Amino acid sequence: MDIEFTLRELAPQVLGALARRYGQFDAAEDAVQEALLAAATQWPVDGVPDNPRSWLLTVAGRRLADEFRSESARRRREENVFRLEPGPAHVSAEDDTLTLLFLCCHPSLSPPSQLALTLRAVGGLSTAEIAKAFLVPESTMAQRISRAKATISSSGLPFAMPPAGERAERLRVVRQTLYLVFNEGYTTSGGPDLKRDDLTVEAIRITRMLRALAPDDVETGGLLALMLLTDARRDARTDAQGALVPLHEQERSLWDTARIAEGVALVSACLGKGPVGPYQLQAAIAALHDEAAEAADTDWPQILALYEVIERLVPGPIVTLNKAVAMGWARGPLAGLAVLGGLDGDERMTGNHRVEAVRAHLLERAGDRPGAHEAYVRAAALTTSVPEQRYLTLRASLTTPEH
Repeated sequence: MDIEFTLRELAPQVLGALARRYGQFDAAEDAVQEALLAAATQWPVDGVPDNPRSWLLTVAGRRLADEFRSESARRRREENVFRLEPGPAHVSAEDDTLTLLFLCCHPSLSPPSQLALTLRAVGGLSTAEIAKAFLVPESTMAQRISRAKATISSSGLPFAMPPAGERAERLRVVRQTLYLVFNEGYTTSGGPDLKRDDLTVEAIRITRMLRALAPDDVETGGLLALMLLTDARRDARTDAQGALVPLHEQERSLWDTARIAEGVALVSACLGKGPVGPYQLQAAIAALHDEAAEAADTDWPQILALYEVIERLVPGPIVTLNKAVAMGWARGPLAGLAVLGGLDGDERMTGNHRVEAVRAHLLERAGDRPGAHEAYVRAAALTTSVPEQRYLTLRASLTTPEH
């Protein structure tokens, strides 16, 4: 049995059970983290217990009871403390993971807090692991998580599913949070590594859980399909030296065909079964990339058409940027540059290196080497990702006038 995987799978179930029973999310979350640490230390030595979930519930429940005993209001709780002693027979077997996801993604929390709390409470990651993933000091991440838990506790929110009228919006926030986790893992925002496989694996794992808990939500299915189809290219994204390899130059024999097949089947099953949303459409685009035997076989006109649909549904600068890339391949680099020009002066993209990277690529394909060189230099200066910076610097050197 993979102990780490088992602990991460059980973490939200145990936390959900304790939060539902005792109603104190922050204290329950701390207790579960201690139980996970104890399991990670003891199970490799003593073996995995016959009922891992009950073991974690018992240990976390005892930690929680100890915490309740030590609080300043101990005297008021003394008469009830023995009822707090946990036992599997007293805890519902109901899986509260979806409720927990809704709570971690409550709109009262900022997006960074939603990300951190989801990874800790639902993903079972330690504060140190989350801090490492987002390139911040552990103390900073600890404060962020602590504030998020305090916000939830002070809000008086019950540990229960949101009212029916709020569920669609809350589910949208949950999906967005998981998508952000995946994207940070797929292309890290900074640091020496291009990708963080642990984050993409965790995002896919939690999204699979969400899909199982909300099987009729076609956008959740679309999100899972998008993740699988994108992650299928993981091994081809860097060469043996760790250098970035752009999509059109990747060795497609390295793509994960099993993930592609699963993703294609999933997006095919979702499309037409409910309202079409951006994740389903992005998954369809990813499927078109993955199903092309060679880069030259990519159906760029169809991809461009799908981006135009997304632009009507959820307009935004990132959609425009992606549309510019598709336009450049479908109708030529000058047409792509015309679309990209719509982002000039857009404050939301100020400092975003990808705008200059796309501009450089389109200018290079259009034959404007000096312009491409300048854009590559600007893009390299803006990114904080070392592999991307090296790639862009290399492209800049290859487009110098004397090269």
